[in-house]
Amino acid sequence: MKIFNSMTRKKEEFKPITPGEVKIYSCGPTVYNFFHIGNARPFIVFDVLRRYFEFTGYTVKFVQNFTDIDDKVINRANEEGVSFEEIANRYIKEYFTDAQGLGIRAATIHPKATENIDAIIEIVSTLVEKGYAYEVDGDVYYRAKKFKGYGKLSGQPLEDLESGARIGVDERKEDPIDFALWKAAKPGEPSWDSPWGKGRPGWHIECSAMANRYLGKTIDIHSGGVDLTFPHHENEIAQSEAANDAPFANYWMHNAFLNIDNRKMSKSLGNFFTVRDAAGAYGYEPIRFFMLSAHYRSPINYSQESLEQAQAALLRLHTAKDNLEFLSKNGAEGGLTPEESEKIASFATYREKFITAMDDDLNTADGIAVIFELVRDVNSSVAEGTPSAEFAKACLAKIMELCDVLGLLQSDDEADLDAEIEALIEKRQAARKNRDFAEADRIRDELKERGIVLEDTPQGVKWRKA
Repeated sequence: MKIFNSMTRKKEEFKPITPGEVKIYSCGPTVYNFFHIGNARPFIVFDVLRRYFEFTGYTVKFVQNFTDIDDKVINRANEEGVSFEEIANRYIKEYFTDAQGLGIRAATIHPKATENIDAIIEIVSTLVEKGYAYEVDGDVYYRAKKFKGYGKLSGQPLEDLESGARIGVDERKEDPIDFALWKAAKPGEPSWDSPWGKGRPGWHIECSAMANRYLGKTIDIHSGGVDLTFPHHENEIAQSEAANDAPFANYWMHNAFLNIDNRKMSKSLGNFFTVRDAAGAYGYEPIRFFMLSAHYRSPINYSQESLEQAQAALLRLHTAKDNLEFLSKNGAEGGLTPEESEKIASFATYREKFITAMDDDLNTADGIAVIFELVRDVNSSVAEGTPSAEFAKACLAKIMELCDVLGLLQSDDEADLDAEIEALIEKRQAARKNRDFAEADRIRDELKERGIVLEDTPQGVKWRKA
């Protein structure tokens, strides 16, 4: 597999540190609100990265953190008159609700910053001892210019980074570009004991400490949105490599921006909204499909039209799945015919094409195109004559194998709904058999109101969504 490495700015053959294993650290949310539609892109993309590695036989250790202590968390807590823990725990719970809806699997480990204060203090202490950090009135700052590689990820000269950085003015710092590792406690704020007095960690050091604790000094892949390249990821590198005397990550992967109606998402523009809002209007799965329909390094434009197109495309996949599930139960008995066996063997080419696409820097857009090619071929095959139940099962397995990698057609809610509808259809069939036509008509009307259309076929009653 080839990955575009943001550090070298070129595609490179992926070579894990340990054969057969992949260690990935992916930046997670700051938990003070529902996560927004832009946050969803890296969560979905790097969930697919993990799924694909597992599909190809790797064991993956995937760490995604929760920043549960931060100015935003504290401010939200103060606004509501509750503890920061209550805010953090509330929105961690809400994260998992939306993540599950989007088909994002739980990480191997979801560490919280507040559960790793000891590890954070340890790495800050090491940086102070090595002369990379200094203390001023209980605050500890990192000497950015002392780290000779500073700026290597963003690829800009240090003077350009200084002029373009979001630098807080603080005359106590030795240099404007120095950044906080530890912040002295302010009245009323949560704090922890440290060698520099009571305080709390800076944002950047949290990820360095957690990556080191759960994955080791050097990890295979570090991922996140392109907006995190500088200063967050640049600072993580400086902290980690100075403390550990080892490379921090061998590969860096960054997804591009998401725009809203061709404009950058912004609260001031009024186009800022959460995944929960979008899911309420379109459902979760169309959001996931939309995010994967473009290459992760290409900017994408989120709009009503794009979500409606995603819904229409998904309907084609669900229709094919529903049809094959029906034929798996009601198709001809007697096993595969020679022609069907030959046809199934020919489907192997689609798997190969899918792997080729995904091996090319996780090209999910081309991967989706391959799935639709397979679906067209399958639809054409089952439309000819009377397919066997075994053939339908084999076709469904081929489609689902590839959809599983992308996390599509996985909805548990969908499965529950399908089971409920199947039960109603069986109940209607029983009513008809017992000549209880009033009950049969009632069930048909109920299904119709729910947008379910019944069709009589040689294999029995089939249903589809209107």
